[in-house]
Amino acid sequence: MWVHPLMAQRACKGQFASLYSDLRTHPAKFSTYCRMSISTFNRLLADLRPGLTFQDNNMRRCVSAEECLLITLRFLATGNSFSSLHFEFRIAGIVRATCATIWLRLRASMLPQPTRQQWLQIAHDFLDRAQFPNCIGALDRKHIRVKKPPNSGSRFYNYKQYFSVVLLALVDTNYRFVIVDIRAYGSSSDAHIFRASRMSRWLERNQLDIPQPAPLPGYAGPPAPFVIVGDKVFSLSPHLMRPFPRRGLDDKRRTLNYRLSRARRFVECAFGILSSKRGVLLSAIQLAPENVNTVIKACVVLHNFIRMYEATQDEDALAFTAQDQGEPSQLRRAGSAGLRVRELFSDYFASPAGSFPSPSQQASRGEN
Repeated sequence: MWVHPLMAQRACKGQFASLYSDLRTHPAKFSTYCRMSISTFNRLLADLRPGLTFQDNNMRRCVSAEECLLITLRFLATGNSFSSLHFEFRIAGIVRATCATIWLRLRASMLPQPTRQQWLQIAHDFLDRAQFPNCIGALDRKHIRVKKPPNSGSRFYNYKQYFSVVLLALVDTNYRFVIVDIRAYGSSSDAHIFRASRMSRWLERNQLDIPQPAPLPGYAGPPAPFVIVGDKVFSLSPHLMRPFPRRGLDDKRRTLNYRLSRARRFVECAFGILSSKRGVLLSAIQLAPENVNTVIKACVVLHNFIRMYEATQDEDALAFTAQDQGEPSQLRRAGSAGLRVRELFSDYFASPAGSFPSPSQQASRGEN
């Protein structure tokens, strides 16, 4: 049963106080319990406290902001059922309200609408870390398992044979989410999920303030547009690049596919980090669809928040490898403009200015 924080009675204040005090005196235990450090928790609590503080009355004592946040972080870190949370804390209904507060208070700072200068910075980072110029993000989707909602038919049943909602995300080289869309049913085809997303509409209407085409480094060819890299399920367009089909690849096209895969690995890594920190995403979420979306949104902004304050370059993120995990392609024919852009990048990567060691050459040199 859902319980609003204002109406929740603190039945066992001593139990929470003891747990909270014990965790704060053991930083390693706190990090394991909440999937964040004490200092990051304090920053997060300071940002959320106004939305998690309620007025006591003569009959009931409200749950503190500290307890609201700790209970919610534990749920997101483990995916424990609400019944188990109720047993541990004597209260569980505030999780949904706290997730909503996390999204509402952090969305503007953790998922701002990118500016042209921010796109240029993302492109600079992709050139530096993936040797892929004029790239403004890696795009992919993740099916998040849910319990079948009542009277939903097969809307949530995906081609992997379980019920899900879809997280569509654009990611930068710091494994941070730049744009997300969490509205699609699991039964939708991967190609349709993107075409129906707000991100697709923004691209088509030129509403993302993407910089004008710029020359590729050291290359005498024409300026190239700034592009998003995705896998084979996405439709090719001037600002969205997918790999060449695998059949009949020559060396030039094979090189383009390899370079695109190197750039695309960042979104695979971001999903891996997100799932490793938020265990609620590893099993079927036992909530109504609207509450599932709220939980996922909270996980996304918390991911960016933690990346801002705790991320280190030596994190074992690259253990997650880029793979084509999509369903069989259901694509529209690529437009001529998108084909020309892909050929331009293909020519560049085959030129001396855009060359990069192949995997075998990297292995022989001992490179990562």
